[in-house]
Amino acid sequence: MSSTVLDAAVPLRRHKIHAYLDIAVVVAVLAGTNLIAHFTTAWANIVTVPVAALMLLMMMRRRGLGWTELGLSRRHWKRGALYALAAVGVVLTVVAIGAALPITRPFFMADRYATISGALIASMIIIPLQTVIPEELAFRGVLHGTLGRVYGARGVFAAGSLLFGLWHIASSLGLTSGNRGLSEIVGGGVAGQIAGIALAVAATAVAGVVFTWLRHRSGSLLAPIALHWSVNGAGALAAAVVWQTTIA
Repeated sequence: MSSTVLDAAVPLRRHKIHAYLDIAVVVAVLAGTNLIAHFTTAWANIVTVPVAALMLLMMMRRRGLGWTELGLSRRHWKRGALYALAAVGVVLTVVAIGAALPITRPFFMADRYATISGALIASMIIIPLQTVIPEELAFRGVLHGTLGRVYGARGVFAAGSLLFGLWHIASSLGLTSGNRGLSEIVGGGVAGQIAGIALAVAATAVAGVVFTWLRHRSGSLLAPIALHWSVNGAGALAAAVVWQTTIA
């Protein structure tokens, strides 16, 4: 092998090593963020994820990740907005049907959204600012971009979606105790809690695949952000409506 070829291979190896290190840093920061947000203080739960998402964005921008790799390029805004509108329309239709059917109504009866005012605050402020935008920025933005440099589209879909599912373990610890429909299916106690966590991880991993597909197809974070918000936000509002109509 000639010295010219060897000289060219050295920067490529260094670039790949740096790309792997970037992935390791992003995953480590996300893991630490998750633990801090769910197992420390109430204030940490509020601010940790948004702060971590912005920090990861700035770190990876300094590492050379471009706006297109992050899903934040302006040239993809129009396509992203079209996919976003379509996604929201589908979700709103499904949520409305689910909240109306007697067989699925119990799944909307989450205790934390028992009031209209609480659901409005959650869906319009807390969910987008504390959950949806930071998570999409971190997963479909930064993690998507770093994984894509090493593993390509298949790696992004597989690893990104799996990590997104695992991200929801901590937030699912009390899932069955606060949802009547789910607790009736999986039961209570430790076994029910484990089953609820497993279902949440599986469901959010599948959701991660859909979010990633939208990000991949549109090239923009607008589409997965819109879908993510509509699932959580519309679900919160539907839960409040179901609670109020059931009580009435």
